Amino acid sequence: MKIIVNGRPREVTSASLEALLGELSFKNKSVATAVNGAFVPRTARATVVLREGDSLEVLVPMQGG
Repeated sequence: MKIIVNGRPREVTSASLEALLGELSFKNKSVATAVNGAFVPRTARATVVLREGDSLEVLVPMQGG
């Protein structure tokens, strides 16, 4: 299915947010996620079903100053 990931169109195969994070190599990283502008806590990622055209934001914390 086609979704938008961090502002870029992507073709993905995973249907759940948790599975998609694994597909995109974010599975074991500390990240914040939002689907269609709504924050999704880590504990809810397995229950969030993605649909064609959804917009996903994945934010990775950075250190520095």
